[in-house]
Amino acid sequence: MRISDDEMEDDFQSKREEVRDRSLVAVKRFSCDELYLNESDDSDSDTALDESYLMDEVGLVEGALVELTHEHQLGVKEEIRSLISILETQLMSENEQSSSALARVEKYRDVRREIDRKLDTQYQRKIAEALDNHLTAVQRDHELKSQIEERKIRSDAAYEEAKRKERALQEEKLLQERAKAEAEMQAKLRAEEAKRAALEAEKRAAKEAAEKEATEKPKGTTGGASEDGGSGRQVDGSSVVLGSQSKGSGYNGTKKLQSAGSVIRAAESALNIEQIRLQKLIECEEKNQSLTSSSNQDFSSYERHISRLIKQIKGTKDNVRTKASELIKIFNNPLCPQSISIAAFAKKVVSLGKSPNNAAFACGYVIVLVTSQVPQVIDLLLGEFNRACIYTVPKHIEYSQSAFESKEAYYKAIGYQEENGEIESLEDYLRRLESYMRLYAALIQTEIQGVHNAHGLKEGWTWLARFLNALPANIFTAVALNAFLQMAGFALFNKYKSQFRKILNVISDNFLNAMEARDGSKLNLVIKGIQSYIEDKKFLEEPEGRTLQASLLSRIMVPDSDYQEYYGGYQY
Repeated sequence: MRISDDEMEDDFQSKREEVRDRSLVAVKRFSCDELYLNESDDSDSDTALDESYLMDEVGLVEGALVELTHEHQLGVKEEIRSLISILETQLMSENEQSSSALARVEKYRDVRREIDRKLDTQYQRKIAEALDNHLTAVQRDHELKSQIEERKIRSDAAYEEAKRKERALQEEKLLQERAKAEAEMQAKLRAEEAKRAALEAEKRAAKEAAEKEATEKPKGTTGGASEDGGSGRQVDGSSVVLGSQSKGSGYNGTKKLQSAGSVIRAAESALNIEQIRLQKLIECEEKNQSLTSSSNQDFSSYERHISRLIKQIKGTKDNVRTKASELIKIFNNPLCPQSISIAAFAKKVVSLGKSPNNAAFACGYVIVLVTSQVPQVIDLLLGEFNRACIYTVPKHIEYSQSAFESKEAYYKAIGYQEENGEIESLEDYLRRLESYMRLYAALIQTEIQGVHNAHGLKEGWTWLARFLNALPANIFTAVALNAFLQMAGFALFNKYKSQFRKILNVISDNFLNAMEARDGSKLNLVIKGIQSYIEDKKFLEEPEGRTLQASLLSRIMVPDSDYQEYYGGYQY
């Protein structure tokens, strides 16, 4: 606490005025009784008396005033000293408090500095550790990537080498199989020629003997008709045999092969090719089973992917191109053996035959594109076709009690399926048979510019010739023939022209006549279908779906470079 000089001066003046007021009051209280004023007294005496008296009175007042002033000064000084002492005490206390507070502030500042220093040290340590961990992780990643790249390079090199060796082995095996098959075919052909020559010699000998015997008999006896009264017609290298016909005799242009009491109607060459295909299919299945059992890898995901792609086939150019491209990539995937993916493809494609609403023409395009890049697919695919439907061979099995324990066993042999312990109905079987034949015929008639169809129109013509030469006329063969003509007749006519018309004449004159000799409402429907196809010249009309639709998707989905790479720029 501090008092200024002005305040002290003001206080002093107030004290002084207070003392003066008190003095004046005291003076007023002085008694004047002793004074006697007489107007009759002389003025001089009165004046002298008054002055002395006043002087005495003034001296007392001044003395009292001086005394009071002195006392007041002493009191003020005492108060000032007291105030100064109090102020000094307060000042010392405040100084002590300020010093204590300043000391605390200094101490707090030192503590904060120490804490900040420790925190900075800890933070820098964490930063250094994090940086070190990051650099270590980056270095580890680089090392891992380097190792992966090295493994990939080694794996690619090993895969290419293995693929090259496998390709060489497959080509060598294929050449050996072809040479073996050709040798067997040549041997069989020579055997057939020898049998035919022997048969002709026997016939000539029998004929000569019969003529000789006839000349020796009486004139009333007549000779028998020749057994080979039919005529033959050569069509594109495949003989279409027209057997002798009589009303109700049936269609006799067939070739019977006795086997274990059963009668198989088929061309021997077709049976030989079927046997080769089935043998390849069995070998592939055994190989795949061995690969699956010896490998810890699950290949079912690739099979599901192939099945999904096949089910997604639609009748558009972009869809066909995209699905074929993806399937070829799967076949060339080093993580899945090619034999497994090819077998899955063949099985899934043929399984489409179970559905009558399959996109047969579009599927034919995909098959041709795939087999042009992976040729070994075609034999397995045809083997699956032959196993699923015997009329794709073509062949027919006739029922014989000595060959089959029951009718059910016979039905299973010709392709009937069993579900819940019961054989499917005739309608279901014919529906599946027709679907299989439509898919098979769609493959045969598929033509893509710049792409070779390994099983094209030539094989279709051969199938038709073998079918008419060897198979009997019944409900099964009629449904198969009708489905084949509906799908492949247009393409066959465009290629063979008048020769195909001759084939249709053979069907009309012989096959349909043999069918009409049989009874049955279902048979009549099929007969009318074939007759309508021939008489209305439906082979001049392109089947619906044969030409793929324009692109419904953007070409950005599948780059043209990939398209050219896989298919060599073909046109639909």
